[in-house]
Amino acid sequence: MDSSSLSRVLESAEVQAFATGFPTTMAHLGVTLGLMIAGAVIYALFTPWKEISLIREGNSAAAVAFAGVLVGLAIPLAVSLSVSTSIKDITLWGVATVVLQLLAFRIVDILLTGLPQRIKEGEVSAAVLLVGAKLSTALILAAALTG
Repeated sequence: MDSSSLSRVLESAEVQAFATGFPTTMAHLGVTLGLMIAGAVIYALFTPWKEISLIREGNSAAAVAFAGVLVGLAIPLAVSLSVSTSIKDITLWGVATVVLQLLAFRIVDILLTGLPQRIKEGEVSAAVLLVGAKLSTALILAAALTG
């Protein structure tokens, strides 16, 4: 490839659009991942059982339950990201999404009494039920975001 054809490729509309859009995409991704991580940390700090410690001890039920939290946070954040147009918009809707999802998770934890102890004891079936409830709330919240 000679320098003139390389120059034409680099000056093409597609390459220019990529060069302009890629930093914005990375910024949007970074904000959204930051919100998800912050939500997961807040969840881990406020749960009555310490899932991270249980996971480190090899508790499969705790790992399944925490994976449900991560996916449950990611679903509405992904929708929030897809309907937002700026970092400010992503941050505003993302924070609202995380707060609402953490409240929904807490309500699910309260309604499904006894599950935390069963998860602590390594009962995977309890974790699967908890994940199902959390993912259901995540999907409903995601749908609500689209209006």
